[in-house]
Order: sequence, then C-alpha cells, then structure tokens
Amino acid sequence: MKYFYTAKSLKGKEISGQREVKDKKELAKILRQEGFVLTSVIIEKKKFRLKGPSPLPFFGGVSLKEKIIFTRNLKVMVSAGVNLPQALNTLATQSKNKKFEKVILKIRSDILQGRSFSEAIRKYPNIFSDIYYYLVRIGEESGTLAKSLENLTSQMEKEHELKSNIKSALMYPTVIILAMIGIAILMLLVVVPQLVKTFEEMGIELPFTTKLIMSLSLFLVEKWYLIILIILIFIFLFRVVFKIKEGRKAVDYIFLRIPIFSPLIKKSTSAYVIRTLSTLMDAGLPVLRSLGVLSNSLGNFYFKKSMIEAGKKVKAGKSLAQSLEPFSNLYSPMVLQMMEVGEKTGQTTDILKKTADSLEEEVTRITRNLASLVEPIIILLIGAAVGFFAVSIIQPIYQMMGAI
Repeated sequence: MKYFYTAKSLKGKEISGQREVKDKKELAKILRQEGFVLTSVIIEKKKFRLKGPSPLPFFGGVSLKEKIIFTRNLKVMVSAGVNLPQALNTLATQSKNKKFEKVILKIRSDILQGRSFSEAIRKYPNIFSDIYYYLVRIGEESGTLAKSLENLTSQMEKEHELKSNIKSALMYPTVIILAMIGIAILMLLVVVPQLVKTFEEMGIELPFTTKLIMSLSLFLVEKWYLIILIILIFIFLFRVVFKIKEGRKAVDYIFLRIPIFSPLIKKSTSAYVIRTLSTLMDAGLPVLRSLGVLSNSLGNFYFKKSMIEAGKKVKAGKSLAQSLEPFSNLYSPMVLQMMEVGEKTGQTTDILKKTADSLEEEVTRITRNLASLVEPIIILLIGAAVGFFAVSIIQPIYQMMGAI
C-alpha cells in the first residue's frame, strides 16, 4: 500500500515523500532506522472508477462555493504557518465532494514529489482556472501565497454573489413558466381526451384550433416517449452547438439582443471582467498577460473577443481604455472613462475595483426590479394561453348546444 508522509529528524530537518509499505507501523520503523520521526501520513485511496470519459459529464463537478471554502481555509492555514501538504491533507478530509477530495490528495502527492502548488493545480484546468493558477504562481514566486489566496477568495466570493443575484432574479419567471407548461400538459393528458370522446359522439364539425389541441393531446397520450426523446435530442444538439465557435457566437448574439436581459448580461460580465483584471494587475501580472489570462476564462464569445483584440492593441502601444473603445456596445462609457482616468493617474487597479463595485451594485438593482419587469410579459403569455385553450374548447360546446 502506498503512503504519503512527512517526517522530522532529531535536528529538526523536515522531509516528505511516498513509499510502498505494508502498514503505518512498518513505515515508522523504516524512517526511524533512517533517523527520522514520522509526523504525518496519508494512505493513497483506491476507488472504483469506470474507464473512459464520464457518460454524464455535467455531474460530479466542483462548485464555485466549494472552491471558495477550500481557498479561504487554505489561506487561513498557510497564514498560520501550516505547511501545504499538511494543510491539503486536512482540507481533503473535510471535503464532502469525493471528486474534489481526490483532486486535493493528488495535488498533495505532487507537492510531496517536489512540484510547486501552482504546477500541481495546473493539471486540473476544469477546477482551477488560469486566473487561479497565475495568482497562486505569483504568490509563490513573491513569497505572498497567503495574500494571493486571500485575493482569490475575495474574487470568487464577488463572482458567487453576482451569480446568486442573477439566479434569484430568474427564479420567479422560471417557476411560473414551468408551472404554466405543467398545467398545459396536465390539461392535454387528462381533460382534453375526455372532451374528444364527447365531440366524436356528437359528430360536429370542429374548429381548426380545437383539432390542433386534440391532435396534440392524442400525440402526448400515445407517443409520450417521443417527446422525451425530442427533448433529449434538443439538449444534446444545444450542447454540441454551444461547443462550436459559430454556434456559441450565434447564441451569445441572441442573448445580447434580448431587451430585458441584455443590460443584465452586459453589466454582470463587465463587472466580472473589470474586477478580475484589477485582481490580476494588483497581483503584479502585466496588463498584456492579464488580458490573455482573462480572455481564457470568459465564456461569452464577444467579451472574449474584446479581450483578445484589446491585447493586440495594448501590445501595439495603445492604452487599455483606447483598446476597448471599439467595444462600446459591451462596455459602458462610464467604464471606459474610469479606465482612462486610472491610467492617467497611475491608480488603475484601485479605480477598476471601484468601477466593478459600481457595476455590481447596478446588477443588484436590475435583478431586484427584474421580477416587476418580467411579470407583465408572463401575465400576457398566461392570458394568451388560457384564452387559446378556452376558445378552442368552449366554441365546440356552443355548437353542441346550438344543435340541441
């Protein structure tokens, strides 16, 4: 069995490594013979794992909240003087996410083998972004790892708060729409089939809308499995399209043009860009490199393009504000003006942070008012749906009564 360990000599020299031994007692005995006392040990866990990629890649990830807790606790332990292998060992045992626990232990193993913390996390880009890697690397090189971890925690907490506000704002319309769809399906499966029998017995000529609802009801009752298949195919195709450059571009274009949601997307993404840029530059990363790192972390095609193009212009000698001027449809005039002021006064990072705070406050205000903005649209949709169903069902009933 493989054991990862740390040990100390009588003179205080500390070593770490890994060995294949029968048990912990044998490891302690071997180290004692070499003049060392075992201080900490962890067993490499053998877990069952299917070979190949996961058939459900959207399950089993590491959430932003889990990364925040990990980074915050690691910062506290590093500040207290706890060495990284011991700190990571403690954090692994505390993690409730088995996947994250395994990753932390692998990172610890790499560190025990002589790699730096930044090199170890670089192997897991799906968990630790380029931003995370570069801030940790800068912290290691400058001897301020605790400060870098504190900056990372603050950055991720702001990101989490922003996402939470947006999710909360979208919760109300999502629940209403899903409830409306659920009621419509229930009507088509339970109520309409009963009416179909009555209409067929009366033998009256049905309006087009009634025939449409009856056909849809019949399809749902008899071919319900095709609906599930269509939904799964749609989800699969959406994921494929989203991964293709042109597909992602088209989807982002649509979202940036939706009247109510467009300002929310632009301001929230701008806030993330500005805050992340200030964090990277404050840590000591040059502007050009910061733009490159930031572009890799952005999901929106157009914001990503703005960072890449701005990087080219900064490299050519232009200021950051001038480089982003062609993207005034994404960044408000206030953002560009604040950037220009920051560059002229030499306080770019401080002003960028204040700008990010201002944008995040605007996003909070928009999310608070979103429900009142969306509510009239939802009421109109519900009214239209109810009216369509009512006319389609009541009209044949009136015809039946007229025939009697």
